[in-house]
Amino acid sequence: MLNDFKAFIMRGNVLDLAVAVIIGAAFGKIVTSLTEDVLMPIIGKIFGGLDFSSYFFILSPDKVPPALAGSTDYAALKKAGVPLLGYGEFITQAVNFIIIAFIIFMIVRSVNRLVTLNQKPVEAAPVAEPADLVLLREIRDELRRGSTTV
Repeated sequence: MLNDFKAFIMRGNVLDLAVAVIIGAAFGKIVTSLTEDVLMPIIGKIFGGLDFSSYFFILSPDKVPPALAGSTDYAALKKAGVPLLGYGEFITQAVNFIIIAFIIFMIVRSVNRLVTLNQKPVEAAPVAEPADLVLLREIRDELRRGSTTV
């Protein structure tokens, strides 16, 4: 069983997948920072607030602890167990996804273009002529030469 596991791990596609997951996690952190630290403050400013992820609805106002009454701190209310509908956080994550999807699209598109440019054009194999056409040409050529034997 240990040998089977070692053979499974040493296959190329498993190692490629592991590298892709590690790079993807690091790339995800970069995109998350871009979204939370650069884009969402701009979007939040456009929509009237500096922190767009703090937009939420309190679903049960009676469950808000007295110490947090009137609070607009999403993280504190969530930590206190208050039922919240955090649509701002959802929008932040949706924007994050769209950015990642667009960047991956651009990378795949660029790689596909490079692969297309580096490929040599494949010449089509010559199509064999039908046997009856070849035979008719041979007969024609013999008749032109004036041969009487067929």
